[in-house]
Amino acid sequence: MKDHLAGGVTTLARCFAVTRRDGVVLGFTDHDRDLSFDGITFRAGTGMTAKAIQQGSGLSVDNTEAYGALSSAAITEADLLAGRYDGAEVRGWLVNWADVAVRVLQFRGTIGEVVRSGGAFNAELRSLSEGLNQAQGRVYHARCSAILGDARCGVDLDQPGYAEERVVEEVSQARIFRFADFAGYDDRWFEKGRFRVLDGAAAGLVGVVKNDRIDRAPGRQIELWQALGAAPLPGDRVRIEAGCDRRAETCRLKFGNLLNFRGFPDIPGEDWMMSYPLSSGVNDGGSRRG
Repeated sequence: MKDHLAGGVTTLARCFAVTRRDGVVLGFTDHDRDLSFDGITFRAGTGMTAKAIQQGSGLSVDNTEAYGALSSAAITEADLLAGRYDGAEVRGWLVNWADVAVRVLQFRGTIGEVVRSGGAFNAELRSLSEGLNQAQGRVYHARCSAILGDARCGVDLDQPGYAEERVVEEVSQARIFRFADFAGYDDRWFEKGRFRVLDGAAAGLVGVVKNDRIDRAPGRQIELWQALGAAPLPGDRVRIEAGCDRRAETCRLKFGNLLNFRGFPDIPGEDWMMSYPLSSGVNDGGSRRG
């Protein structure tokens, strides 16, 4: 690539591959014909391109933007609304289109905020150094810092009682789901749990349960905090996982997992920090009952 750039006359194009979290890989190029390498075909004429990449030698975050038109052949509005590009991996190359073996990887990161307007989109591309903006280490908090089912938590959500696969029966606003016969679980058992769509047009989408109510037993109504980007249809399969409010009591009684609790339930609260000594009363350090 250095020799090619030093030659004075260049045949350069930009190519970038987008790998969605559902495994779909899409290739784009600003060249006027398709290019192929690494098993990916980078399509021309998709209307997608990128601004110049700004990079520094320090630890500052190297971000750029991609923009283009919404089309049925490339990036669709429905897929953007469904969140299929949220957090998708992006790789960008500078390529000699006359010899694609001559190329250099210029960018690697993820898609951040996406803005749609007038049949077009503008996507923020966040480099790997974006991770430097994230808090590191443990937080000293009364509630658990683990995510239910992850390696730190250790709960197996596939064991009986912690997850249920159902067929969608009635759905409203892509957010409220009603089931005529859904017994065997306590009221509010799934609150704060994950709601996963397994097949259909909304396959792969995940929501968080806001309300879980036994509705006209043995029926049940489950409401999500936010509508899914694509509405599941009756007959689509979904997986509903038990919820956890991250309290020590819940970890012990609901999941029998107190040994893996990642919080600090005995840490003093803010009222303790604001307390002050008194000359009267029993000052033995014990709790008081009003």
